[in-house]
Amino acid sequence: MLKSLISLSIATLVASCLTLGTVQAAQRAKRIDLNTPEGATLALRRIQCGSVDNTPTIYSFHGEAFSRVPGERDRKLFEVEGYNVRQCVTVTDPVRGTGWRLVSRELLFYIDPATGELLKVWSNPWTGQSVKVMQTANDPVNQRPVFPVGADGRPTTWPATTSGDTWWNTITVPLLYINPLGGEFQKNVGGYYHATEMFNFFGNVSTLTDPKIPNPPIEVGWVRIADWLPWMEMSGRVGLIYMHAAGRKLDHHDQLPDIMKKTIESDYPEYGMPPDGADTRENETSWTYFKKKVAPTTPVKK
Repeated sequence: MLKSLISLSIATLVASCLTLGTVQAAQRAKRIDLNTPEGATLALRRIQCGSVDNTPTIYSFHGEAFSRVPGERDRKLFEVEGYNVRQCVTVTDPVRGTGWRLVSRELLFYIDPATGELLKVWSNPWTGQSVKVMQTANDPVNQRPVFPVGADGRPTTWPATTSGDTWWNTITVPLLYINPLGGEFQKNVGGYYHATEMFNFFGNVSTLTDPKIPNPPIEVGWVRIADWLPWMEMSGRVGLIYMHAAGRKLDHHDQLPDIMKKTIESDYPEYGMPPDGADTRENETSWTYFKKKVAPTTPVKK
């Protein structure tokens, strides 16, 4: 009888181990495969938003802004608080497969480094003038769809570098386009808007590829090198502004800095949610936003 019980216990233990091994293998098999076009496409979506359509996601970051003028030391101009609220929606294409599209709104606030308060008037150290600060409020900032097959007909691949359970990806976006404030003859006399944005995304492979985590945690770095902001009234002076910031994807709205929460509630309530997933408006920039908000009130002196 004892032998029978021992044999039964061993058999039960073996069966349990086999069952557990089968379950674990099935769970592993369900992980997102970064080596397939479909897996890479889904992972890229999960970096930007999450796996579930129409689910708001927030990125928040903090940093500093500096000047770069030939022949003089760089100056710290102000601090910056950044915010982007977004969502992803599923899109399909008969040739390129099932992919996703991102829609978003973004804010960039300029902060007085001495007080930590929202900067409303800025003393321009080159002109000696006090100028009104215009916070950046771009709505929308949408992206082209991403599919398992790229626009060039090639399969989408996982672009990041992986080391152990850590991955990171660097994206550089050079920008050169018509300046909406520059008139009709920019090809002849100059005035194009020239900038570069650089993003670094970081995370864990285990959370990114786990389908049980619909919106995995991500950290982000951001650098922007650009012409002077239009509200700075630099009158074409030689030089540029660069910003360096870092942040992360938030779990919920309450994790935002107090100054961001307060200002959104009082001045930008529509930025509490992302645009509609079907939004087809033309993207906004700090320059197009400035043009909409500020119309010339006095003629230019000759």
